[in-house]
Amino acid sequence: MIELPKEFEIRMQDMLGNAYPAFVRSYEKNKMQALRVNTLKGSVEEFLEKAPFLERINIRRVPWERRGIYYDENMPFGKHPFHEAGVYYIQEPSAMTPVSYLEAQPNEKILDLCAAPGGKSTQIASYMKNEGLLVCNEIHPARAKILSENVERMGIRNALVTNETPRRLSEGFGEYFDRILVDAPCSGEGMFRKNEEASREWSLENVKLCANRQDEILDCADWMLRPGGRLVYSTCTFAPEEDEGTVARFLMRHPEYEIIKIDKYEGMSSGSAEWTGGIAAENIEATIRLFPHLIDGEGHYLAVLQKAGEVPNGYQGFLKNGLQKGILANEVKEFLAFQNENLTINLVEAKEERLLRFGEQLYRMPQEMPSIKGLKVLRAGLHLGTLKKSRFEPSHALALALKKADVKHSMELWANQDKNDMSVINAYLNGQTLNHEGEKGWYLMTCAGYSIGWGKLAGQIMKNHYPKGLRK
Repeated sequence: MIELPKEFEIRMQDMLGNAYPAFVRSYEKNKMQALRVNTLKGSVEEFLEKAPFLERINIRRVPWERRGIYYDENMPFGKHPFHEAGVYYIQEPSAMTPVSYLEAQPNEKILDLCAAPGGKSTQIASYMKNEGLLVCNEIHPARAKILSENVERMGIRNALVTNETPRRLSEGFGEYFDRILVDAPCSGEGMFRKNEEASREWSLENVKLCANRQDEILDCADWMLRPGGRLVYSTCTFAPEEDEGTVARFLMRHPEYEIIKIDKYEGMSSGSAEWTGGIAAENIEATIRLFPHLIDGEGHYLAVLQKAGEVPNGYQGFLKNGLQKGILANEVKEFLAFQNENLTINLVEAKEERLLRFGEQLYRMPQEMPSIKGLKVLRAGLHLGTLKKSRFEPSHALALALKKADVKHSMELWANQDKNDMSVINAYLNGQTLNHEGEKGWYLMTCAGYSIGWGKLAGQIMKNHYPKGLRK
């Protein structure tokens, strides 16, 4: 049983009344485990067909995210090759709710302002289907690196990953984004069952600090959201000061916003006008609370806000430094030669200016990518690979962004799925060379049809190009 902070218990008892005993009993239960199938790789149905180990568990979908699946905590999903291939993302089920209400669409410009470690960014990307611009920002450098790695693992092509403060980022964008997600840093009360450290570090002082920080972040988000745009605010805390209170204070400062009334799933609770800190906030009951004694998940809060106004077709918004200028694809003939020899698709046409070069490194920019001048950027779209003397070496990111049908040569590493024979795939993940017959050249290595890395065949020996830093 988790030892809850006394001041937290007193406040929760006051908030929940007769429901408080059931709330406390929820901490005696095991935390809920879930994964979200990455539909950039394939459909949920395809995943269920290709995963024989799922036969050992009772498949149950997460109600508010059709890609989400609950699983037993003893299942080693984090160690399976499918995880390395980006086939799914292990994500707490309640954490899937904000993006489901963001309603991201292809060809939009979307910002995830507090994005690490990447669960919600990669969820947004699945809705965007690699079309449009997704800016994923994280203030802390180490966490931004993890975010970038998860963007790569999930095969996302249209993401710009930045490491900036919200204030610095807002200086470059004015009413630019169609949708913004603010999954704000918070006191983490909703994660006490999942992370006991959060319980030990909790304090009323930190709740106040978080609330002040949330006010600042939301003001930055407002500056960057276009008229008529959607802003989803979420936390993983129960603290009224950080939930209804933060939303009410935001509406007081920005009366041009309204809370959107949204459908709730079974077990979801409404926000309360009693918890706004005395500030009137119309439709605050339309915000959503998730309590662990009512749903299969941890504590969460979210509000869907709509900004007044509308924009004409072709609207761009303000960019401090305009759009990023790329280079013509025919300026890097080594890449075009690689594409012609090894791919069945065109990632970029010869006369397109979608490529960005940093020394030897080559990237394919998202559509209408803003200038990265003055920004700390970890990933400027899809990393294609390295330009070496008279040749091109594809990146691991490119492998994970491709499907078997996109390449001329591939090698299946887990052909005997029904037998659960993992020896060949494990050998590859360990960095071993493999025997294979076929035409020499680059091969997309696949696991049950999902791309997982590169190999290069010469003399019937498949040289292993799985990154050394990822090897088992």
